Amino acid sequence: MKKASRLKGVFVLLFMIFLIVGYYYYLSNRGASRTEENDVEGEVLTATQQVLLRDLNTNYPPTPREVVKYFSEISQCYYNEDNSDEDLIALGRKAREIYDDALVANQTEEAYLTALKADVQTYKDNNRIIIGYTPSSSVDVETFSEDGYEWARLYCEYSIRQSELLYNTNVVFVLRKDEAGHYKIFGWRKMDKNDTSTENS
Repeated sequence: MKKASRLKGVFVLLFMIFLIVGYYYYLSNRGASRTEENDVEGEVLTATQQVLLRDLNTNYPPTPREVVKYFSEISQCYYNEDNSDEDLIALGRKAREIYDDALVANQTEEAYLTALKADVQTYKDNNRIIIGYTPSSSVDVETFSEDGYEWARLYCEYSIRQSELLYNTNVVFVLRKDEAGHYKIFGWRKMDKNDTSTENS
């Protein structure tokens, strides 16, 4: 009788251990599956695709600084990513959405995209990429009124790697607010020492 009770106790104990181990295994695999799904989702979107997904009609950058940051993200995609012609064209068109009408009018879309492709190819040929950028802080953005428009001026420092060489380039941006209240890039230029002028690029 005692032997039967002991055997029954052992079976119950083994069954409980089996349930605990099985449940732990189930939870572990479910967590791993979710992690793998998240990894796959993260791998699907390239930097270019993330930039292109932004709908500027409903999610336009709210400040001059954010406009320059978005422009810089696009620029990194130009030069750092291995884009197809279709992606490069889409990036170029996305950039023109944040350009002031006066800047857009400087070139036809066809001429702009041709120049963009040539510029990107020059970067590739010289093993040059943008490794980072730092726009002016919000408090350093200069705003002013002129010719009946509201304007903003700010700077952005780009860190560039060309082969083994690292260097920084400073760029000044001028933006003009449009009728919808959005700041659009009116022009930009690289800054030399003691240079305070600005022109369209």
